[in-house]
Amino acid sequence: MKVYTKTGDNGTTSLFGGTRVPKDHMRIESYGTVDELNSHIGLIRDQEMNSHYKEVLIEIQDRLFTVGAILATPDKEVLKNGELRLKKLGLHESDIELLENEIDAMETQLPQMTHFVLPGGHSTVSYCHIARCVCRRAERLAVHLSHSEPVAEISIKYLNRLSDYLFVLARKLTSDLQADEVKWIPRKD
Repeated sequence: MKVYTKTGDNGTTSLFGGTRVPKDHMRIESYGTVDELNSHIGLIRDQEMNSHYKEVLIEIQDRLFTVGAILATPDKEVLKNGELRLKKLGLHESDIELLENEIDAMETQLPQMTHFVLPGGHSTVSYCHIARCVCRRAERLAVHLSHSEPVAEISIKYLNRLSDYLFVLARKLTSDLQADEVKWIPRKD
């Protein structure tokens, strides 16, 4: 199988099922941003950290391929729960529960938030914040797509919870790495 097919040289690409659309179609923007997010998560996973976080990040990357596949599939090919007719892929509530359980476990080890925090303090923490921002963009694009074409709600819900997970992971890594968490305190003038 060759990497290049030349079928996209005219500015179009195929969705699952074979439908051709322009490369700037909202569906392409949506799953392309999920792909970008997946790459950022790979960068986080490449950092020195607890092996448990790495295992969770691999699971997340796998789920993001599923989200991308859902977004790359015209609505007639997607079942209500986000499962693809073509490949029987799907997201499940248990995928969201995994993120929620991880968030809850990390938060028990962190001081309560009293202010917004400035991204940074350590490169690994910054990578988490960048991934969180890309995740929010992916979520916004999926929501935007849902205004014109059906999108499995569970994929939007997963992206929403994933951005929360990435924020809490950034805070937990700040703690683990003994980096400074800088609170944002608005100026008074």
